[in-house]
Amino acid sequence: MAKLIYSMITSLDGYAEAAEGGLGAGAEDPEVHTFVNDLFRPVGTYLYGRRMYETMVYWETALDEPDQPPHIAQYARDWQAAEKVVYSTTLDAVSSAKTRIERSFDPDAVRRLKAESDADLTVDGPNLAAQAIAAGLVDEYHLFITTSVVGGGKRFFPDGVRLDLELVEERAFGSGLIYTRYRTPDHDQEPSGTL
Repeated sequence: MAKLIYSMITSLDGYAEAAEGGLGAGAEDPEVHTFVNDLFRPVGTYLYGRRMYETMVYWETALDEPDQPPHIAQYARDWQAAEKVVYSTTLDAVSSAKTRIERSFDPDAVRRLKAESDADLTVDGPNLAAQAIAAGLVDEYHLFITTSVVGGGKRFFPDGVRLDLELVEERAFGSGLIYTRYRTPDHDQEPSGTL
């Protein structure tokens, strides 16, 4: 069975989206980007909400730009090779290959997708991830923590949910960014609390 991974860049105070401005420096570092490439190359399917898809669809044409550094070109190739599912009630069409639209997030359909997939899946964006977390679908959490405190925005973890996770990996980068990977000890147990 494939794993469902939730991964995002977060501020030091736990926000995946800042209320104002960016989340801080560190993620644009080639060392970090190469690590992300290697980490997510095996992913077979990305699950996106509309806004996250509209951000990530850049990678569909990134190779058209001249003189891309090797780590950027590699990420574009890997992203293009993966399947994408966009959950949106407002998006009329997609502008990338291997992409389909679903009108609602169906936890049972995602469970089937995990069971039938040979490669891992990711859920991207705090809103969609909150639904997957509430349904007990997320197997691993990968946080890329910047050195900035942003004071508000959308949290990486949704309010009202308790998770007792197991730390399985951590790494610090020269840019100051810290990577941590946590596993859900019992994948079949739904988190406590409601969203």
